[in-house]
Amino acid sequence: MHVGIELKKRGYSVLGLDNYNNYYSVALKRDRTQKLKDVGVVTVDGDLADGELLDELLSMCSPTHVLHLAAQAGVRYAAKNPLAYVHSNLLGFVTLLESVKKMEPMPPVIYASSSSVYGLNTKVPFSEEDRVDQPASLYAATKKSNEMIAHTYYNIYGMSLTGLRFFTVYGPYGRPDMAYFFFTQRILKGEEIQIFEGPNGETVQRDFTYIDDIVDGVIGSLESAPPSVKGEAEFRLFNLGNTNPLPVTTLVENLEELLGKKAVKKVVPMPATGDVLATHANVSAAYEAFGYNPKTDLKTGLKRFVEWFREYY
Repeated sequence: MHVGIELKKRGYSVLGLDNYNNYYSVALKRDRTQKLKDVGVVTVDGDLADGELLDELLSMCSPTHVLHLAAQAGVRYAAKNPLAYVHSNLLGFVTLLESVKKMEPMPPVIYASSSSVYGLNTKVPFSEEDRVDQPASLYAATKKSNEMIAHTYYNIYGMSLTGLRFFTVYGPYGRPDMAYFFFTQRILKGEEIQIFEGPNGETVQRDFTYIDDIVDGVIGSLESAPPSVKGEAEFRLFNLGNTNPLPVTTLVENLEELLGKKAVKKVVPMPATGDVLATHANVSAAYEAFGYNPKTDLKTGLKRFVEWFREYY
């Protein structure tokens, strides 16, 4: 939603696609669609794995760029419904690239990867040159697969592909399955929140990245994307993070202050469903390529989120 609105402000024509699955609140997804509609962005109700629909939409619109942010997200949910990740993240991605391949000229494709691809990597900060062949979750494995599939289409067809490894994105209209979101809900209701710790009592840390900074990075990557022409096309990967990892306990402390209410906290061992202890982005490649420079600290971003949350709910 946020990228679509900003693109529209900058004079682009934008067409969206969403299948409105029930992984989390469909009402929230519909409200995002309404925000897009309010600025003139139409969203088609359809599935990314529907090749005929994609062929029709791409033929009708002849887009200059394809921005693919759709996915079955969430690390822990993959243990419950693994085939949802295969359908959306693998079948959906290949179906999209097959449709793009048929276009003349082919538009460059910018797609969402994830910091999850770094998996069990212990070197920090995470850099695009690091090995990413030890995924810790099925979700991470599908995102790493996206990057490998993208390289195949770049190599064979000269398609220009840019993968964006997002680091713990938060902000208004975000995903209710993210800790900052459901911590806020539970603190206000006086319900217990669980804070994970590592097997040796390690503090879990995340490189929390505010949505406005992500929007800047997405649009920067889109506007700098080379054309899909053999000899000019590029296969690119960029980290988009805040570069300042903080303990989850700091997230909770900020929420307590902003909400004016203490959390009922319970520290529990991290479940064996694929979460990692810490994430930390090196964003120098994105800075060099398109000037990516995140500016929003956690407290400022959470203040904006809490203001939205109180108004929305």
